[in-house]
Amino acid sequence: MSVVSKYNRIAPIYELIDLPLELFFFREWRKEALSDLSGKVLEVGVGTGRNLKYYPADCRVIGIDKSEGMLQKAREKAEGRKNITLYPMDAEHLEFPDNSFDYVVITFVLCTIPDPVKALREMRRVLKPSGELIALEHVHSDYPFIDLIEHLINPILFLLLGDHTTRHTVNNIEKAGFTIKEAKKLAFRDVFRKIRARP
Repeated sequence: MSVVSKYNRIAPIYELIDLPLELFFFREWRKEALSDLSGKVLEVGVGTGRNLKYYPADCRVIGIDKSEGMLQKAREKAEGRKNITLYPMDAEHLEFPDNSFDYVVITFVLCTIPDPVKALREMRRVLKPSGELIALEHVHSDYPFIDLIEHLINPILFLLLGDHTTRHTVNNIEKAGFTIKEAKKLAFRDVFRKIRARP
């Protein structure tokens, strides 16, 4: 089953799956990362739209996702927000001109994209030279015990969610041509990170 099929299937209950993490961690991280953005923003992998309420009203936000089921949930949250537009689109083939956006935002997305470096190169292409990539991601840990746990749970999470827990995401961002400005450790030692990068 493809990753898109998995997310279409679980879209109705997706927000229940990681509710404890959302309540204790994610929502504060989202607010801190997104609430002072401005200009034109592309959110790749908008999912059920959990980030949408944190964007300032004067931001022009375009959100994309490959899963129509997840997008339907996001549309419900975006209703009445004239500054938000949502499209079905593949992160590896962005349908936008070069240098279109002031910010590209990704939150817990790079773990599910089949070719994350290809998608990141597309994000870099559509960012303005003065723009910034903002990412909240779970990444491969440098701590041996956590690394072991990540490798043990990886097959299960991939089967259920198409989720890779062992990706070297900071390295992948650099490999796509970005310069890392910040890779802040947020929780579980170095598993959850806030990453800021320039094209």
